[in-house]
Amino acid sequence: MSDEDYVYDQESGEWMPASQLADRTAARTTVEVRDAVGNILTDGDQVTLIKDLNVKGAGQTLKRGTVIKSIRLTGDEQEIDCRYEGIKGLVLRAEFVRKR
Repeated sequence: MSDEDYVYDQESGEWMPASQLADRTAARTTVEVRDAVGNILTDGDQVTLIKDLNVKGAGQTLKRGTVIKSIRLTGDEQEIDCRYEGIKGLVLRAEFVRKR
């Protein structure tokens, strides 16, 4: 028998080790972000635009084939936070990018 603390999980109605409950909670909160082709995206990936996008507020159009480096996931399954020259706070939809 281990010395680990047991906690009560209200969802399942069972007592379980704290580490097991933490793992179960973390698995529920992770969001799987997929690009237009179905590849799973992670923080730091490089993506390529698959469509010309007009950037609101910047007066600029990002052309198809533009490479965006070092993306960050936002916790939403369809939004990607990234940086691009001259555009601050750029958020792209995952449906318009393809993993490189």
